[in-house]
Amino acid sequence: MTIVRVLARPMLASSFILSGLDSLRNADRTAQQLSPVLGRVSAALPVDTNEKTLARAVAGAQVGAGVLLATGKFSRAAALLLTLTAGLTTFVEYRSASSDTKEAKAHRRSQLAKNIGLLGGALLASVDTAGRPGLAWRAEKMLESGRKTTSRQLKAADKNVRALAHDVTGQ
Repeated sequence: MTIVRVLARPMLASSFILSGLDSLRNADRTAQQLSPVLGRVSAALPVDTNEKTLARAVAGAQVGAGVLLATGKFSRAAALLLTLTAGLTTFVEYRSASSDTKEAKAHRRSQLAKNIGLLGGALLASVDTAGRPGLAWRAEKMLESGRKTTSRQLKAADKNVRALAHDVTGQ
């Protein structure tokens, strides 16, 4: 792993971890902020859950994914999960932020820009293969190798059948 990744992943993850811990500590406030979305999710789930439990689950997922990203374990999946949870909270925070005064509007805009920047960083981390081939490239190469192997086997089988036919007919 390059020094950039060693430094950048924990730096990016720290914001998500701190935000998730804050959301866990203040689960009531988080549930209230996320209630427009969590109410729909809660109603769609087959099990009986309340919004506070779902808020804790989102915050816990954010902390866990942040730790995974910071340590470089399952970093692509963790970054994707962070993108989803941060996108949800960014949307809700922007909708519920005060825009009564000029200062409030400026703060709301500043927070939105910061959150969009973090989302962009998480998206980049979700596609970072760390110099190793990605799954799509591996699948393409495996299919190509399978085609070549099949083609060689068909040619060899054709050659053997022709030789056998030549031996049977005696020509």
